[in-house]
Amino acid sequence: MTTFKSMPRIARKRMVIKLGGSTLEGLNESFFENFKKLQESGAELIITHGGGPAINRELAERGIKSHAINGIRVTSEAVMDIVQSTLLGKVNPALVHELTTAGIAAIGLNGFDDQLIVADYLDKDVFGFVGEVKTINTPLLETLINAGVVPVIACVGADVHGQALNINGDTIASEIALALEADSLLLVTDVNGIRINDEYQSKVTPSFINQWIEEGHIYGGMIPKVQGALECLNSGIPSVQIVGESLVGTTILSHLN
Repeated sequence: MTTFKSMPRIARKRMVIKLGGSTLEGLNESFFENFKKLQESGAELIITHGGGPAINRELAERGIKSHAINGIRVTSEAVMDIVQSTLLGKVNPALVHELTTAGIAAIGLNGFDDQLIVADYLDKDVFGFVGEVKTINTPLLETLINAGVVPVIACVGADVHGQALNINGDTIASEIALALEADSLLLVTDVNGIRINDEYQSKVTPSFINQWIEEGHIYGGMIPKVQGALECLNSGIPSVQIVGESLVGTTILSHLN
């Protein structure tokens, strides 16, 4: 992946926080309080988000069918219209409103804004209007971060002709984290991390995760979460965290010190 040249930075702790669709709809006061505490500790924060449940409701209301292949929503032109209008017109503004109401300076963004996320078709014959990231406009994000404003990025990209493309939320999060050389990617879920034998784990490695999957300690919906985390780690992000609304949970590291 290529990126626009990034501006020089001073030392910092930079985190990309990915909010999944179901988590997004259940945010409460403690999430925003913990978010502000992270900011006050000097962290530079960037939010990316999806909006699956909201999109599914809109599709159902209009009688438009949709299905997924390997976790990726096959996106027809009609589905793309719903994804774009729902994420950019409803989900993103609502989240920005919640943040600003909580006293957090935030601005809503998507791939169209100053070519923030330039994408191309992943495989139009198979997935339709689904994109893969080609470039991230990092100087735009650096400018906002340096001004103390939290970028809130919806997972819609645009190709060079201005066609909106649906991009997987985890993919956007990891691409943004890599482009901004983030120290950590936080995947916010409805649980406080990885729990083994009724005990939440604070730090784990990929070998432990693979072992726990084999033994059946990690199962169900946690499997795709940890697999996505491992992919981010393999891409070069120093640490990936699976956290709850407290923004504290399980840190996944390549190896324990």
